[in-house]
Amino acid sequence: MLTTIANHFVKFPLKKTLPVEGHMTSAAVLVVLWGSNDDPKVILTQRSEHLKSHAGEVAFPGGKWDPEDTDLLQTALRETFEEIGLSSSAIRPIAMLPSGSPRLRDIQVTPFVAIADNKLFLKAQEDEIAAIFHTPLKAFMDVNSYEYHEMKVGSEFGGGMVRFPFLMFEGYKIWGFTLKVIVDLLNSTLNAGIDLEYPWAVNKQDLE
Repeated sequence: MLTTIANHFVKFPLKKTLPVEGHMTSAAVLVVLWGSNDDPKVILTQRSEHLKSHAGEVAFPGGKWDPEDTDLLQTALRETFEEIGLSSSAIRPIAMLPSGSPRLRDIQVTPFVAIADNKLFLKAQEDEIAAIFHTPLKAFMDVNSYEYHEMKVGSEFGGGMVRFPFLMFEGYKIWGFTLKVIVDLLNSTLNAGIDLEYPWAVNKQDLE
């Protein structure tokens, strides 16, 4: 499974790209895959409850671009080390996925995919990360495991309620941009056929 995924990333070549000048705020995250070939896992975090944005939500390790970063991949690697203590020497970046804007916010996030060694020594940065957990990719393959919740959006997005899919894993609610990236990854590399309903503004960010 992991080998198949890695082989299909040829259509998402790794690039050391810079943010588009004059564009919205830029950020980068790292989709870290590890484990056995038959049962790989993805590293996820739960953000601390006191943070100003996305408090308590599940996310990939990563963060905002810093002008001192050489490129967006460096942003993802730096933030990952700062948040969960995963050294760049313990991972092998293999792909750059299309960027997107989580929950219609004015920020452009670029996901990078990396394969990690099986011996992981992780430590959460307590100020930002409440928990680190590892979710088997097989958990996302079961289409019967998905549920939906409604969220009210502002008038600038048409107002009213919109429905977002989510997946519960060991008490963690995985949804939004994080879930979208994982599902699109599985559909693109394994032909998983996971067809979730998203609001149109999010749906247009599918991997191609």
